[in-house]
Amino acid sequence: MKILKDAGHFTVLTPVEELKAQLLRIERAGRTCYQSEIEPITEKTATAFIGRILRSGHESVIEHGNMTVQFNDLSRGFTHEQVRHRLTAICQESTRYVDYDKAGEGPDLERFQLKCVAPPHRNENEKVLLKDGRHMSFAEMAASQEMFYRALRKSGWASQDARQILPIGTKSQIVITANFREWRHIFKMRVTKRAHWEIRRIMCDLLDYVKPLLSPIFDDFIEAGTDKNGLRYFEKKPW
Repeated sequence: MKILKDAGHFTVLTPVEELKAQLLRIERAGRTCYQSEIEPITEKTATAFIGRILRSGHESVIEHGNMTVQFNDLSRGFTHEQVRHRLTAICQESTRYVDYDKAGEGPDLERFQLKCVAPPHRNENEKVLLKDGRHMSFAEMAASQEMFYRALRKSGWASQDARQILPIGTKSQIVITANFREWRHIFKMRVTKRAHWEIRRIMCDLLDYVKPLLSPIFDDFIEAGTDKNGLRYFEKKPW
């Protein structure tokens, strides 16, 4: 079992040009409400219009924009939290149909290798005392789960049955599409100091990426500090 620390990353699948063009589309759609159409609509007019819309609390208008993000090398703990945001389209790596026993040889070694995400602020090699008097580390416990999984597969268990032994820290990949209003909600919940360290770290990085591109949508999220483990968090400033 390969241990991952600080390994999670994302890829925004929506092209940058498309993200920026959606700001203009949001203004065009929103002006329908007020019969206040103007020409030409530009990035400058869209920025001002969206700012006014959000300050007024009319957030439904920004649902006309959306973004698709692929999250990689994050745990199933991360995905369990992410899929609780229901107004999203989701495609996730399946432990039913992905057979991690294929990692034994050949070109599939890396693709099907079992990996486990460890807390970056913990020493995965530190020994802890078990009830039976033995000492084991996080890394050794994760390796034992992989050993049990492979033993079950070799004894004839289907991958969808053997997966029951896999820990919540098992690496996963997930693709999320959501409109901009839902992304605002996701950031509001997941970049705060109270959020779990794994989802907070990756969402803070994603927020760093989208703020310069979509400033009228996300510029009210401000980096506020770091916690005792050195992980950043943001706060949403009031309008």
